[in-house]
Amino acid sequence: MASRSMTSHLAVATFVVSIAAQTAFAQQPDTTTPTSKAATAQSNTSTYNQPSKAILDVMLAAPPPIPVISPSADRALLVSSQEYPSIARVATPFLRLAGVRVEPANRSRHDTPGGYGIPPCATGFELMLFATGAMRHIALPPGVCATGPSWNADGKRFAFENVTAYSVDLWIGDGETGAVRRIPGVQLNPMFGGELMWMPDQTSLLVKMIPAHQGPPPVAIDESVGPGIQESDGRRGQSSTYEARDTLGSVHDEALFDYYGTSQLARVDARTLAVTPLGAPALLDGIRPAPDGRHVLVSTIRRPYSYVTTFGRFPHDYTVWDIANRTQIATHLIVSRSLADRVPVSGVPLGPREFSWRPTEPATLVWAESLDGGDWNVDVPERDKVMMLRAPFDGAPHELTRLRQRYAGFGWTSQPDIALLSEYDNNRHWWRTFIVDVDAPHVTQRVLWDLSSNEQYANPGTPVMRIQPNGFPVIRVHDDAIFLNGQGASPTGNRPFLDRLDLATLKTERLFRSDKTALEFFLGFTGHGTGSFLTWHQSAMDPPNLFERTLGVPVDAPPGEARYASSSTALTHFVDPTPVVRQIKKRLVKYKRADGLDLSFTLYMPPGYQEGTRVPAILSAYPRDYADAATAGQVGSSEQTFTHLKNYQLMLLAGYAIIDNVSFPVIGDPKHAYDTYNEQLVADAMAAVDKAVRLGVVDPERIGVTGHSHGALMTANLLAHSDMFRAGVATSGAYNKALTPFGFQSERRSVWQAQDVYLKVSPFFYADRLKTPLLIVHGMDDANPGTTPLQATLLYEALRGNGGTTRLVMLPHEPHWYSALESNEQLVYEMERWFDRYVKNAPQRSSGATVVATPHAQ
Repeated sequence: MASRSMTSHLAVATFVVSIAAQTAFAQQPDTTTPTSKAATAQSNTSTYNQPSKAILDVMLAAPPPIPVISPSADRALLVSSQEYPSIARVATPFLRLAGVRVEPANRSRHDTPGGYGIPPCATGFELMLFATGAMRHIALPPGVCATGPSWNADGKRFAFENVTAYSVDLWIGDGETGAVRRIPGVQLNPMFGGELMWMPDQTSLLVKMIPAHQGPPPVAIDESVGPGIQESDGRRGQSSTYEARDTLGSVHDEALFDYYGTSQLARVDARTLAVTPLGAPALLDGIRPAPDGRHVLVSTIRRPYSYVTTFGRFPHDYTVWDIANRTQIATHLIVSRSLADRVPVSGVPLGPREFSWRPTEPATLVWAESLDGGDWNVDVPERDKVMMLRAPFDGAPHELTRLRQRYAGFGWTSQPDIALLSEYDNNRHWWRTFIVDVDAPHVTQRVLWDLSSNEQYANPGTPVMRIQPNGFPVIRVHDDAIFLNGQGASPTGNRPFLDRLDLATLKTERLFRSDKTALEFFLGFTGHGTGSFLTWHQSAMDPPNLFERTLGVPVDAPPGEARYASSSTALTHFVDPTPVVRQIKKRLVKYKRADGLDLSFTLYMPPGYQEGTRVPAILSAYPRDYADAATAGQVGSSEQTFTHLKNYQLMLLAGYAIIDNVSFPVIGDPKHAYDTYNEQLVADAMAAVDKAVRLGVVDPERIGVTGHSHGALMTANLLAHSDMFRAGVATSGAYNKALTPFGFQSERRSVWQAQDVYLKVSPFFYADRLKTPLLIVHGMDDANPGTTPLQATLLYEALRGNGGTTRLVMLPHEPHWYSALESNEQLVYEMERWFDRYVKNAPQRSSGATVVATPHAQ
């Protein structure tokens, strides 16, 4: 395996650039006009390029560490991580095995959940003790590539994984001294996740290891031995587009899946380092110890496999192991679930699902089962039932209750008569939460919250948890009240809060609210009381730091403000890694769409901006779906964030204003989500552009647009259906929705049910009218089935064939989110040159008055 250390430049991979002759760039920085002959020179290169020095200096600045606070809230590990790994690491060979990417050399994961990126490496730990402020350096091995640390419940120990060239090792650290040590003989298997967790005794770990003496991996046989065969029996079943990610495709793939997925469950004593195997090696998926430390819910994968979906839909056995006698483990099969390769789009599989343990003894298993066939399109009085089964698990499960909508989980408290039960309605985008007593003879559901899942202003927040001595999180209850931590969205921006909710009256009292000049989030209470707590504090000028805040005396306060005075003390003192970025000005801007809908964006102005001058600008957005207009325009951002520039935001350092975080709602019945998609996109963009121009900051003749993934689809559609922008940059998008026939985003209809919608939202079919210059960038190893690299290639060929101005940049080895330093340098280099040529230095389109925002006729 290649070294994982970051390097600034490695020309180790072929960089592929497909260029239309009439729009290619010369390799050297271009100072000619867009109509010069140099503008048509072709350039193919095998090395990566860098943006300008001002941008590069900010990209290379090391980010400050992030605190990982122990459950005891009296100490933290300050974790330093790579901002960008090297292309050598991103290019590490991997296998695609039913939705996971595995590096065969060391058995590590080569993808994050969902396949959207490369797992980051933690490169350094510092232990901080809050009481004394003592800092203790932790001696990690050279070239460390660690995961985030996992604390045990009392903060006396922590564990982490270290990825080496040939293994994923287990390390344990002392929470007082910071001393760390590798556990010999343990090579973890992270293929299905959940390979490391603390047992309820908090002195031992349950791990998934590579089996001893497994032997070499299976060798591919001659492909001519036989064909790969799939067959359907005529039953209707529409698997979601997004399930077909890195699926198996041959008998050899199945053998590799068996080999790399097989794990040995073991218990590791953190004091003696003893390793005790439990049971036989198997395809262990989920591993969940019960609060009693004796029972473990084990889900194992079995055949037959599928070539159309990922391992989560494969047949599973859910079994409770009793590990009290480690030499003779007793097992109780809960359910044997068959292959679920025909789950309705956005639906759930049949049978028991969503297993969890009640956090108190005796060991009690809880799960849900659908009553509607798992299909949102079925009209039934109740969609789910909730089941419960107690140890010794040899009886019939007990039905707790039925829900009108889909089960969304329990929030347990330490009090047996109080739990929060939630359900979700995907047809309305709606949440309901109830207070229940699951031990009552007839469980009643007392409504606590009943609101849109898109609601931000009236969002009550999330219950504050505490970790029990057995390691299980429960909702903190103090004096018959719970506490709620929320982002505090408001028309003037986010102001996070901490509330106390009286369980008898259901009335709330505001204990803390972030000041208007800062953005300060509650993190957790310190100690056993509720008088002091930790916060994460930042402002436009102050980098994020850890604070301890103490509540004081009650005060008179207007509605919505804190009813108590409080004081704070900084616990960390991280400095600004990029002072030049603090010269950037920003403001929250509110305005209305043509139909009266309230919208907003954050306007960033480049360093040195002079009030009253107009500068070129770039608009960036990501459209979001809403079931109704009531919540679509709510503000969900803040002027007080400490600006950290990445991707397109780095164009600020090239003299552009950024119209960022722009509200782009697409409103409609979720069953017909995209019927008016393009019309709403254009209306959203027109409102934002008109407002930015009226502010006197943005030059109406020099505006570009960019977006990633679903935002890339937006970008291409805006160029095809309006004249607002001089150029666009679309990264990792999907441009022909006929290639994602079983749904996309919130669209649940298939292409055969809504063919006109699929065609209308696809800019591929409007390539003949898309004449505005479009830069298309895509990762060549994008695992997202909705945005395969073919999408970029086909749009480029369609534009090229219809005389469009376009450029295609395919980034080798990159997934959906670009990871390598070299790839990100190339991306920003391409953006800077593209926008400079077609936006900043664009000629006037016509003399006289400018029409700012004009939609094309549909």
